[in-house]
Amino acid sequence: MLRERLTINKIEELLGAEAQSLLAFDSPKIAKDTLTLPNPNFVDAVFANSDRNNRVLGNLARFYDQGNLGGTGYLSIFPVDQGIEHSAGASFAKNPIYFDPENIVKLAVEAGCNGIASTLGVLGLMSRKYAHKIPFVVKINHNELLTYPNKFDQIMFASVDQAYNMGAAGIGATIYFGSPESARQIIEVSEAFEYAHEKGLFTILWCYLRNSAFKTDKDYHESADLTGQANHLGVTIGADFIKQKLPTNNGGYKMLNTGGHSYGKFDERIYTELSSDHPIDLARYQVVNNYMGKIGLINSGGASGKNDLADAVKTAVINKRAGGSGLIVGRKAFQRPFAEGVKLIQAIQDVYLNEAVTIV
Repeated sequence: MLRERLTINKIEELLGAEAQSLLAFDSPKIAKDTLTLPNPNFVDAVFANSDRNNRVLGNLARFYDQGNLGGTGYLSIFPVDQGIEHSAGASFAKNPIYFDPENIVKLAVEAGCNGIASTLGVLGLMSRKYAHKIPFVVKINHNELLTYPNKFDQIMFASVDQAYNMGAAGIGATIYFGSPESARQIIEVSEAFEYAHEKGLFTILWCYLRNSAFKTDKDYHESADLTGQANHLGVTIGADFIKQKLPTNNGGYKMLNTGGHSYGKFDERIYTELSSDHPIDLARYQVVNNYMGKIGLINSGGASGKNDLADAVKTAVINKRAGGSGLIVGRKAFQRPFAEGVKLIQAIQDVYLNEAVTIV
């Protein structure tokens, strides 16, 4: 049975007062014709020219062709690693059915996602039943929050071989760029990505910033300039996709170079010629740092709140219009009843399927 999709009128309603600003924006700092944009032939257009072997290309093609967005060049991914990252109790108390790994996979299948990203334990337990039905992405490192006092570090929980042996299509990993542990994480993840490509698995990198110095008058963990550079480091080590938080501000480099401090390198044209304060321009700067769109930008959905549907649709509109490749949404979906979670994910997909929401 065909489901009823979000119309452009419904999208405008959900965007509310921001509808005109987001849907009518037509003057980006960097023109779309300089980018490689999502399209049905993305694997052939980009990855077939790379050093990825045929097995990687096969898994990438399967990933792009899966689910409701299959064949569009866009991706809808369901990620659940919060059982480790945020503790299982805190993550699943709202909806305890997700302590059961099968319900996690079922939601991704029912919602028509391109793939599911989760832990070794969740996907390993379900692999014989579902790995051939939906692409598995095994998250191989995590930040565990049981050590007292809490520490913030990404450590390896799984191996590439374990992902390969269960029939996964790809692996995912996180690097906390800017943290004291980032150098070790970069080396570990770079080596893991190299081996994953040898085994035929594609790679997704969670390019997150983590340093208390990045939070002052604003939370510059979400600045376009710093997240953009994190993205650029991520594509440098062979990520096939970058997961990044949607930028909400800019000027992280400038802030960190005040008060007599020297940090990194920046050029004022980042803020005047390559971006503006418009949300779509901020997101486009992230796309630009992904080799001008040749590596897909997947923005995260963020924490669950009071206006999840409207927030998710807004994020999807910004990502799509900026030239991004899709969303990876977890908590907004699994921290609500199963059927509602399915509908929320499919509403996000509808933004990418709606031709009235254009790339600017």
